[in-house]
Amino acid sequence: MSGFETINAIINTKTIQQLHAKSPLIHCMTNDVVQTFTANVLLALGCSPAMVIEPEEAEQFAAMASGLLINVGTLTTDRQHAMRLAVNSANKAGKPWVLDPVAAGALTFRTRFCHELLMLKPTAIRGNASEIMGLVGVGRGGKGVDSLNTTHDALPAAQHLAKATNTIVAISGEIDYVTDGERTFAVTGGDPLMTRVVGTGCALSAVVTASCALSGDKLINIASVCAIMKQAGEIATQRCRGTGSFTPEFLDALCQLKQ
Repeated sequence: MSGFETINAIINTKTIQQLHAKSPLIHCMTNDVVQTFTANVLLALGCSPAMVIEPEEAEQFAAMASGLLINVGTLTTDRQHAMRLAVNSANKAGKPWVLDPVAAGALTFRTRFCHELLMLKPTAIRGNASEIMGLVGVGRGGKGVDSLNTTHDALPAAQHLAKATNTIVAISGEIDYVTDGERTFAVTGGDPLMTRVVGTGCALSAVVTASCALSGDKLINIASVCAIMKQAGEIATQRCRGTGSFTPEFLDALCQLKQ
């Protein structure tokens, strides 16, 4: 991609090795639809997942974990409260946390909450093009959790958001873009079949959270795990017979990438 840095296989290998060596404990406050798949993706990459959502426990656990994921996919008022406590606890403990603004810009309740969370300074934000544009207040919002925009459309909004909030923004789609507002990586690969299976984007947010717990340049770490997920998606698509067999092939591909 002209004008953008790219992530190569050597960096991917180093990132995978770090994930397995450090086995970061990732506190996933994620949506009910994807919890099992998200946990299995993290385990396949050598990480330790935990889904703790009770407010008192979430506050305590966020300080213990290596990183915290906030995914607003199945947001409720009670879960909002638990997420606030967890984010504040992670910030106090100096732990990274990642916002996945599912359907932001399309629904008022979650969009308002995501804007509140932006004030608490996430380490990174991972969403599709419409979600990222929705956070900035541009675009039409998505079709539910599906994007109505391309990642190229959303890149200016992502760069603006990254600068304004001093965070890293990852937009996932046919081409992933990862930016801190100054530097931008373009990550190609993957397969359209990945969008026909529930949870690949949400699981990517969890892996992005794990990458934020690694040593080194967070921008490179995040772009690397985006490349890792795309690479596994390509392998799984070649091996599977359709969406039913994609998920186990995807998990196997992630597990075998370290070999």
